[in-house]
Amino acid sequence: MVPMNLIFKKIHVYLYITSVAVFYLLMWPAFYYFSRKPSRYNNMSRLRRVWGFLSSAVVGFFYSFEYEQPIDWSKTYIVCPNHSSNLDISAMAILVNNNCSFMGKEELKEGLVTGLFFRSIDIPVNRDSNISAFRAFKKAAEKLKEGITMIIFPEGKIGDEYPPILHQFKNGPFRLAIELKVPIIPVSSVNTWKMLWDDGTKYGTRPGICNIYVHTPIQTANLTLDDADDLRNEVYKTITEKLTQST
Repeated sequence: MVPMNLIFKKIHVYLYITSVAVFYLLMWPAFYYFSRKPSRYNNMSRLRRVWGFLSSAVVGFFYSFEYEQPIDWSKTYIVCPNHSSNLDISAMAILVNNNCSFMGKEELKEGLVTGLFFRSIDIPVNRDSNISAFRAFKKAAEKLKEGITMIIFPEGKIGDEYPPILHQFKNGPFRLAIELKVPIIPVSSVNTWKMLWDDGTKYGTRPGICNIYVHTPIQTANLTLDDADDLRNEVYKTITEKLTQST
């Protein structure tokens, strides 16, 4: 017999999916208009922030951001969060108060909701293909040079483990940060998985406050590519320590 609380959690996840879809359809004309020209992408980012907030809030997901120090969003960064929940995407869209772009798996380009973004402001990547990864990071470099903040989940995936563990980080975002002398912001998504793990369909979801800790930006101006592994390890350690403190 299926426990009653799991039934309610399963109902809640479909309420959330419905909320995401409804607000997307309501905003689709504006999203489509903004996606037609790169000069309009900043407005697309702003609208995505509103979409992420509303579609979450309607079903009881809220985001609480704690900052180690204030962030000047007029500057350009590479934001590196851990990833255990689809809510992490909405959280990052809300967090970055400026024009931003996600890097994500290639399948998102064909998604019913995500496709419009990954054919315009976001960057799809096949992490199993060196050529695809090279092209994706080259495009990311172009965006950073234009002053667009990149959001890159360095684990490259949501793992299969439950409760989630922090997987090893890919080198790409750290080499990119050093090459372009762009600061990296580690972000610890502390408990989003407790509200919604992965896409939510296996264990269901529950309303709650998602705690996001924004660490101090790590400067890369004085680093060389020989320091890429050390930078990766520093970000990994920073996030690991915060997640451990919060358990």
